[in-house]
Amino acid sequence: MAHIHLEDGSFSLLWVIVWWASALLLLGIALYFLRTSKKPDPRRITIAAFCTAAAFAVFQVDIPIAGGVHINLTPLIGILTGPIIGSLIVFISNILSAAIGHGGWGMIGANTLVNFSEVVVAYGVFRLLKRWIPDLFSRAGIATIIGLFVGNCVMIGIILVSGIQGVTQGTSQMLPGLSLIFAINMGVAVIEAFVTGLVVAYMGRVRPDLLDGEKK
Repeated sequence: MAHIHLEDGSFSLLWVIVWWASALLLLGIALYFLRTSKKPDPRRITIAAFCTAAAFAVFQVDIPIAGGVHINLTPLIGILTGPIIGSLIVFISNILSAAIGHGGWGMIGANTLVNFSEVVVAYGVFRLLKRWIPDLFSRAGIATIIGLFVGNCVMIGIILVSGIQGVTQGTSQMLPGLSLIFAINMGVAVIEAFVTGLVVAYMGRVRPDLLDGEKK
């Protein structure tokens, strides 16, 4: 849901390299763990493929609010596939999105970090709350809200640290506008939390094996 919709050239070359290098480092770590772990469950590979296709498709559907916002499904990706496979999914989704003009190529590294934070936090919160909130719908919804909150914070942090070339506003002047974007995104996050909760609850009824055996 958080996504940096800026064209190439918005960040200086230095920051493009920094965010790309950080994203590639995370992806390298993920690939390392994939190679050293036991053979992936074919069911996980199948659900990962579906998540990649669904995420890419949903990325392109704009909700007509404040110039257009969209749902990412990153928390759902984290809940269903975990942070390792999830990091690869969001990277691929961002590459495909950039290929059709949804964000610049130079933004892929930064956007991968933003979406990765949403995947990891949602995954962690969903697992952490299991003891206290057994209901899958509620737990998935809460995990989604918290994950997207963190993702929006990371997005704003990256923009403030990087700066936008050609914009004369300082950090204090940019913050109100970014705060408005944050508020709008969090409003849409409620919709995404509801959708994620429904999907996870449904899967808990029909395919609990994909949720580590959890049932609704």
